[in-house]
Amino acid sequence: MGIILIFIILPFTFYMLYLAQVHKNEFLEQYQLRLLARREAENFWAMIPEEAFILLGKGNSMSENLLVLLELSPTGDIERIEDATHWVLDLVQTYLTTGITPDFLSQEAERAEQWRQTLTLQNQDLARRSLELEARREQIQALEESIKRDKNNQH
Repeated sequence: MGIILIFIILPFTFYMLYLAQVHKNEFLEQYQLRLLARREAENFWAMIPEEAFILLGKGNSMSENLLVLLELSPTGDIERIEDATHWVLDLVQTYLTTGITPDFLSQEAERAEQWRQTLTLQNQDLARRSLELEARREQIQALEESIKRDKNNQH
């Protein structure tokens, strides 16, 4: 009897989250958002090195230089814009008030790698010692058996 598998593919919409800054496009006389960074994973963001702008359209006005979190649909439509002040303050509270800096994280990663290497060497040493002890145990057992045979042969 065969097994039939049925896969149901549900539509999945993936929204990209960006950190952007509000600028006024003087030529078009409307506001635009300059994309500064894009969320790649839960706690990982990538800087956007090239200048990328999204026009907000006429009638949309925001404070110049305001930082915002911008959610874009897969088609590039703006789904949500919110002031990034609380998000930035949360980053400051979480990371910067405790002294977590890129240098600190780099040093911690280096220390963790050194610990990993030390533990690997210790583990290899323990495995070697375990093999040596097992070999010695076998030698002792063989010697005990030899002594027993010699005693039995003498009687």
